[in-house]
Amino acid sequence: MNENDPDGAFGLPARAVAGRTAPGPSTRGRRGNLQLLALNPTDSVTEGFLPAAARLGLPVTLLTDQPDAHRRAYDRHAAAGGELPELDIAHCDVRDFREVIGRISAQASDHPASRPAAIFTNSDHLQVQAALAADYFGLPGKDWRAALRTKNKAELRRSLAATRADTLWCAELAPGQDPSDHPRLAAPDVPYPCVLKPREGVASEDVVLVADARELEGRCREIRARRPEAHLVVEEFLDGPLQTLETLGDGRTLHALAAFRTEISPPPHFIEERLELLPAPPEPHTGHVLEQLRALGVGFGACHTEYVVQGERARIIEVNYRAIGDQCDLVLADLLDIPLFEHIVRTHLGEPLPADLGARTDGRVRMEYVMADRGGRLTDAPAASVSERDGVRLDYRPLRAIGEEHPLYGTNRDFLGVLRATGTDQRRIDQAVAGFLAANRWVIAP
Repeated sequence: MNENDPDGAFGLPARAVAGRTAPGPSTRGRRGNLQLLALNPTDSVTEGFLPAAARLGLPVTLLTDQPDAHRRAYDRHAAAGGELPELDIAHCDVRDFREVIGRISAQASDHPASRPAAIFTNSDHLQVQAALAADYFGLPGKDWRAALRTKNKAELRRSLAATRADTLWCAELAPGQDPSDHPRLAAPDVPYPCVLKPREGVASEDVVLVADARELEGRCREIRARRPEAHLVVEEFLDGPLQTLETLGDGRTLHALAAFRTEISPPPHFIEERLELLPAPPEPHTGHVLEQLRALGVGFGACHTEYVVQGERARIIEVNYRAIGDQCDLVLADLLDIPLFEHIVRTHLGEPLPADLGARTDGRVRMEYVMADRGGRLTDAPAASVSERDGVRLDYRPLRAIGEEHPLYGTNRDFLGVLRATGTDQRRIDQAVAGFLAANRWVIAP
């Protein structure tokens, strides 16, 4: 399905809220390159966006503060027969939008052929920087205000409340601020249990359910020992089934691509253990999520939204203004049988999305994440494998090498491997996953 967004939020015109689009129907043939901002290497970039740029004939300049890690990742990808574009990897302090703009400007001045045709990132941490840089150079991109609203979890709550899209009890703690010194947290009506999380956190890291004021105090101390400068958010716990909505927009049209049902670890942590693709984005929840995204100004490029189902209401937990990760985006591209990554890149080139993406609807997938249950050294685990039987394809990829030693993180860094099971029959998929897990073992020595 798709939704048009004729109205703006916060009194801004819709064009400014949903994203900046280039004039004219298409920018095919525009000379220049794709400036891609990244921190650490990810499967989404290595196996998704870079091959998409190659298929589009688009040279890429990758700006990163970790150039050596990217060179190693892409050397491995190429050695395995993976596709890569014409690629230049350049060091840049990508967390600072001023450095990003200066680096791109200097590069274009020194090498006119490398002037930017698009500026893009799939990193949670770099959406505002990429949006500001795209705006500076007059290129299509996300509205930086929408990128900030979605990244800053306290601002997300304030924005949804201000537009009456949804209201959730929430309090923000400055670095070093004691919960007992916060007027809302010192009041007797705090709706415990509450969720404590970093204001700009990702991957459920340091996200924890707290039962009362005493536990809140203790968990704050634990997190601040690791993140002394972090702002923290305490918010009402949303109980109910967890689902996601994956969207793709061009600033005018917003497609609801797919939805997943998500199972998470038992409290107090919130680690995704498995995801199953729903047959179709469910109503009325999809409509409610789209309304809230419009209120936030989200509607350009890819977006991954997590929400809780409470009756007919969809209560947003967080909005990640980028493509879903942990290999789910790679699976979606195959399962929907659409050029998903090319579509995302093209929106940043200013090209409109088709009114009908032509996505398949009969595919099913289960993503199963094998998790460490203790800290220690991984001594035994299955190797990467791909198999197909009874209409089910199993693709297992290790995420931790044998011999690696790690503590227990309480985040997706505890993943030992990921199993991608795809087909058209959910029952057979579930049976195949159960058989794979029973036939293999993962051993962690203390």
